[in-house]
Amino acid sequence: MNTGKRALLLVAHGSRLPEANAEVAQLTERLREASGARFEIITHAFLEIAEPDIPTGIGVCVAQGATQLWVLPYFLAAGRHVRDDVPALLDQARERYPHATICLCEHLGAEASLPELLLRLAKGNPA
Repeated sequence: MNTGKRALLLVAHGSRLPEANAEVAQLTERLREASGARFEIITHAFLEIAEPDIPTGIGVCVAQGATQLWVLPYFLAAGRHVRDDVPALLDQARERYPHATICLCEHLGAEASLPELLLRLAKGNPA
């Protein structure tokens, strides 16, 4: 029986604009508030440009006792980063932390309810 903690790592691209990276941190806080008991640890990391990077984010989760880690790519499309870069970093993390189960979630753009969300944002008003 696995007695470790469950962690969620929200992974975004990273930006040179501090306010864009701050939005990811704010979303992470909102995820913590909404998650209830699903995850004991929720944090974020960036693929490039901003800190913490993905290996650091994974390390933080493991250091806090995570043995089950879900990595959630906050990307709209399954481009090179989602298809290649993030999985390669997770493969390296699995070698570094063999006692942890590290799972890659679907990227944001794959979510079936995304069209409805976009229509809600548009408020159903044609241009």
